[in-house]
Amino acid sequence: MTKFEFEAIGTSWVIDIDKDLSDKEKENLLLKIKDRIDIFDIAYSRFREDSLVTKMSKEAGEFTLPDDADKMISLYKKMYDVTGGLVTPLIGDVLSDAGYDADYSLQPKSLKKPKSWDEVIKWQNPKLKLNYPTILDFGAGGKGYLVDIVSEILEENGIDSYCVDASGDMKRRGQEGLRVGLEHPEETNKVIGVVTISNQSLCGSAGNRRKWADFHHIINPKTLSSPKNILAVWIVAENTLLADLLTTGLFFVEPEILKKHFNFEYIILKNDYSIEKSGGLEVELFT
Repeated sequence: MTKFEFEAIGTSWVIDIDKDLSDKEKENLLLKIKDRIDIFDIAYSRFREDSLVTKMSKEAGEFTLPDDADKMISLYKKMYDVTGGLVTPLIGDVLSDAGYDADYSLQPKSLKKPKSWDEVIKWQNPKLKLNYPTILDFGAGGKGYLVDIVSEILEENGIDSYCVDASGDMKRRGQEGLRVGLEHPEETNKVIGVVTISNQSLCGSAGNRRKWADFHHIINPKTLSSPKNILAVWIVAENTLLADLLTTGLFFVEPEILKKHFNFEYIILKNDYSIEKSGGLEVELFT
């Protein structure tokens, strides 16, 4: 077994590899992983003054994204269309004005509904054209996509049995299933159940971690309010980008709508502590 533990993009990472690597192999692999994370962060973080997204917030025009951006941008566009614009990277200005800004001021200002995708964005891989200066926010899917990217680095280096865990957004590859606790959204030292994933990704989202005033980190771009009817969502899917985006989508849209377009399993914990789940999960829920 080989384990990496480190901090990056403001969160904790744990990578478990089911074989022993030499010290030199570990050093080289960790360097590749951290270098790639930094490339991602300097492109997409709205919390870095030197990022491409910060530059986009100050000027319109055409910008070149990393070579592998198309998978993320295209899935964001599909999710935008399927949810009627409720899952959108254009939520950045709303989040910032609500107080979830680069300085974490948590001081809400007056909010305005974001413009539509077609009004602002034109995407021709790898070029993204903005018609207006805009704060783009990729928080709904970015961390999940980065887990996938890190997983690809592992596989390119001959590692086929592993778990990449970025504070609960995780991908597991290997013959043995992995049992994962589902954190209680209001008592974080407890779990509401355990799900087993095997060659799958798992992501969760809840409003308890980033909560201020009358908001949490998910804001409806049409009502300009944070959903209160759902406490937490967990998604199991074939990749972590999709799982991550769907955790936001399920705060806005019924699972039956999303199921028409995407292959996934889900657990929804509602504000009355009732649970809704799909039938394809290997899960044990505690009552």
